[in-house]
Amino acid sequence: MTKIISVFGSSGPQAGSVDYEIARQVGNLLAQVGYTVQTGGYSGVMAAASQGASEAGGHVIGVTSSQIEQYRPVPPNQWVVEEKKFKTLRERLFYLIDHCDGAIVMPGGVGTLAELSLIWCSVQVGEIAPRPIVLFGEMWAQVMTTFINPKYIHLNHQRLISLANSAAEAVEIVRSA
Repeated sequence: MTKIISVFGSSGPQAGSVDYEIARQVGNLLAQVGYTVQTGGYSGVMAAASQGASEAGGHVIGVTSSQIEQYRPVPPNQWVVEEKKFKTLRERLFYLIDHCDGAIVMPGGVGTLAELSLIWCSVQVGEIAPRPIVLFGEMWAQVMTTFINPKYIHLNHQRLISLANSAAEAVEIVRSA
């Protein structure tokens, strides 16, 4: 059975931008080593990772939501092969974290932070089985440096996440977990 890696990140990056191209490379490398790439299904990082996986011959799952499409009427990106559509954003979010074997978290905003927080907390408390959670780039390194305080986050819970600075490093962390 093919393992599924959820790639989280901003819907904002456009094709050709640095963030888009790195996410495209992440998707491509994941597919090259045999993973199915799963994203939120829309634009930006989600489209980039989907495009990269598709270009490498990989399978792409897009997890979408009717609720999102009510306020932002856009279809899934063109590289989605299999769409899982949910009524609410909450259902979409839980599917993305429950039905993956690991996650790579690219730069993003509040939605990406929610995805990171939920998967990290769910692994921390044992609600879902341990899986690699890889945070990509300087943005997340800064956030974690600011956020992690040993008084509140035990070392063993800090170790549930990894930081990566390149697409190859992110994929290698997932592979070696």
